[in-house]
Amino acid sequence: MNSITELSNVESCWNVIGIAGDAFGKPSYRTCPELSHFIHCRNCPVYSSAGRNLLDRSIPENYQNEWTQFFSKTKVEGKNKLVNFQPESETLTTTQTLTVAIFRLQKEWLALSAQVLKETISPTLIHTIPHRSNEILKGLVNIRGELQLCISLSNLLHLETVQTLPEALSPIVYSRMIVIEKGGNTWVFPVDEFYGLYRFHDDELRDPPNSATSAINTYTKGFFHWESRSLSYIDDELLFMSLRRKLLS
Repeated sequence: MNSITELSNVESCWNVIGIAGDAFGKPSYRTCPELSHFIHCRNCPVYSSAGRNLLDRSIPENYQNEWTQFFSKTKVEGKNKLVNFQPESETLTTTQTLTVAIFRLQKEWLALSAQVLKETISPTLIHTIPHRSNEILKGLVNIRGELQLCISLSNLLHLETVQTLPEALSPIVYSRMIVIEKGGNTWVFPVDEFYGLYRFHDDELRDPPNSATSAINTYTKGFFHWESRSLSYIDDELLFMSLRRKLLS
């Protein structure tokens, strides 16, 4: 590409007696008298003028053709590489990061999608609903002036009730209430311990065993390992649908 190369063939005193020439790293050898005034070649009007002349000069003959051929060749090579890589890319799998809220009910550690988690609050008084409260629907709770339905997720999942001695608990363990919301429906349920949010890849999720018959496995989307434990990842779609069917219909 000779015509393109010719663009750089400009009188360049800065490469001979300037900063990039004999004065490079040797201030005492600066043979250009202008350096004592301008300090650096980029401050010199000769350098600036050369730059303007380079940009303002006419386009050399065949300049456009040469660049057209160059980019056409690059595009073809890139396309060939993409075609050659295609079979490999088909074998690649993408993983999705899941964010869950981890909590404990009785002795079971469970996880629920963080997308349905609205907030966690300190335990508050549950007001029973005459002729409506039962093992699953415990009543109403007041959250900043709004009454919300409170349920027992532990009873819905038929978890075994265990008595935990106070000395067996960590001093930082606190019971909480979790507020969840999806599709305009809000539910509140107490938990014995709330860990917080946790992220993992969906390829770490294992399917429930086919032989599983307990209620907790019915609501489980899969299992994953967390701190040497196997946690049930609750299917929030099934959970909300079941609550609507059992308590709102």
